[in-house]
Order: sequence, then structure tokens, then C-alpha cells
Amino acid sequence: MRLEGRKAVVTGAGQGIGKAIALRLAREGADVAVLDMNQATVPEVVQEIEAVGRKALGLVADVSDPEATADAFKRIVQELGGLHVLVNNAGITRDNLIVRMSPDDWDLVLRVNLKGAFNCTRAAARPMMSQRWGRIINVSSVIGITGNVGQANYAASKAGLIGLTKSAAKELGARGITVNAVAPGYIETPMTAALPQNVREAFAAKIALGRFGTPEDVANVVAFLVSDDGNYLTGQTICIDGGMAW
Repeated sequence: MRLEGRKAVVTGAGQGIGKAIALRLAREGADVAVLDMNQATVPEVVQEIEAVGRKALGLVADVSDPEATADAFKRIVQELGGLHVLVNNAGITRDNLIVRMSPDDWDLVLRVNLKGAFNCTRAAARPMMSQRWGRIINVSSVIGITGNVGQANYAASKAGLIGLTKSAAKELGARGITVNAVAPGYIETPMTAALPQNVREAFAAKIALGRFGTPEDVANVVAFLVSDDGNYLTGQTICIDGGMAW
């Protein structure tokens, strides 16, 4: 129960990595706000958090909209009674080769993945600064470090999150707020489950541990970073990739 008494918000928490993080933080003792665009998945995650004895708040909001984000965070602070932990996990893909990628698909991915994290960080920073304690985690990707064919927009957004992490860590450190990033590799999610078996095997062959990670593998690292055990880590990017050969 390393997070007893803490109040957290996880964006994109309706499924996959975001859901696993939200549930892990609840098991560590935090009350959790579940923020997602998918109205159908939010109630289920809220129920699972409440089942472990923690308070949960479900919100449907577009993090790429500054006003909607600000309103959502005001409600989180009011209804949960504060805000100590922010996990910027919301993200989308719109894959295509650069010469075929539409400007709209470029803008949409950057707006959700990068601007969304900026909007949430800005909204969370003030209450964290007032209490002189906070933890912010940006969920980047190894693709933001390596790049990938057909994912220029996604790679740019995830690389941007690493830069945002470093800058925010420098700005907020004096107020007791740490800011770190995690960069998952190939994780078992609905997206990777749809890959053909031969493609999955080729990807797994590049991983030292010989398997895809699980959402819980990511959640475990996040839980460490937002606890007091991670007090002296800030501005870092931790790759959770099983030892991928880049």
C-alpha cells in the first residue's frame, strides 16, 4: 500500500496498459480517476477499482481539448479531494508511409498523444505545486527512440513526450514533483494480438527475454516510479522492452 491516501488520474485507462496501471495504483492504495474517450469501457474499470476497496471516478473527456481537460481535472480534484499522481497514457495511431500520410492523420496523432499530455500536465501541475508533491508519468514508446516504418506521426509524438518529460522535470523539480517516462516495447494488447503469428514470432525473436511484455509489466514500473521508492528519479525514460535488439 505504497500509495495510501494518494489521488491519481490515468488517461486512456479504459483498456490495455492504461487499465492495468489504474488497477495497480488502486491496489497500492490510491483513489483513481479513470479518464478515457471510450464511454463503454470506463464503468467497468471503475467497478474493478471499487472492488479492491478504493474510490474511483470515471470521466469521458478529450485530452486534446484544453478546456475539456481543465474542466475534467477540476472535477477530479474536487471529487477525489486532491491530485498527487498523473499518468499520461492516452494515445492513438494512424499508421501510413510518409508519402501517403494525410496532414489530418499527422495532426490528430500529435494532438492526442503529445498535446494531450501537455494539457493534462498543465492542469495537474498547479495542485501538485501547491502541495509540493507530485508524480507525473508519460507513457512514451521505444518507437519514439528508434523510429519505425509507417509510424512517423506516432514516433514523433512519442519522442516529443520524452522531451516534454525532461523539460517538465527541470521546471517542477523544485516543487517536489518528479516527471518520468516509460517506453514500452511490444506489449500484449488488442493491437499486438491482431498481428499475424509469423510477425509476432519475428518480433519476439528480437527480444532478449523471448516474449512480448504484459500491461502489468508496465504497471509494475509505473507503480515504483510514483511511490516514495522513486523519490530520486526524475527526467528519466525507462524502456520496458524485455531487452529488444534495436
